[in-house]
Amino acid sequence: MAFRILRAKRDDVRHVLGMIEALADYEQLRHLCVATEVALDAALFGPKPAAEVLLGWEDERPVAFALFFHNFSTFLGRKGLYLEDLFVQPAFRRRGYGRALLVHLARIAVERGCGRFEWAVLDWNASAIGFYESLGASVLPDWRITRVTGSALERLAARAIPAA
Repeated sequence: MAFRILRAKRDDVRHVLGMIEALADYEQLRHLCVATEVALDAALFGPKPAAEVLLGWEDERPVAFALFFHNFSTFLGRKGLYLEDLFVQPAFRRRGYGRALLVHLARIAVERGCGRFEWAVLDWNASAIGFYESLGASVLPDWRITRVTGSALERLAARAIPAA
């Protein structure tokens, strides 16, 4: 089986959405997955793309994906590469495809002059944590992701900003 990594094209949006939905199923979070092809097309291929996607193909079938974008480290004074999602379809795991995508992303980070390549991992996913550590990644024990979404985001945005 030939595995290759290609940048997603506009025609691949349906494959990207399929990977996102499969990831949501795996993480038992499908109820939170509201992405659509239209929204992804705008986010990935609109006038100001918000993210990029790599698709991993085995022969003519998409079997893995990585969605990433640039962030910025104030301490380094440089941009970084943030991996939002990495997913390999369960039937295609243990073939080195996840490792290949991470190596490919690390190369992109180096080529683009990024100071960091980082991502989050769910604390219950021990196999992923072990895999990432085997590649030299550090799981940062002192950091927690903070998130505001939905109506909480709307309420926060509506708050008055104190006058100076």
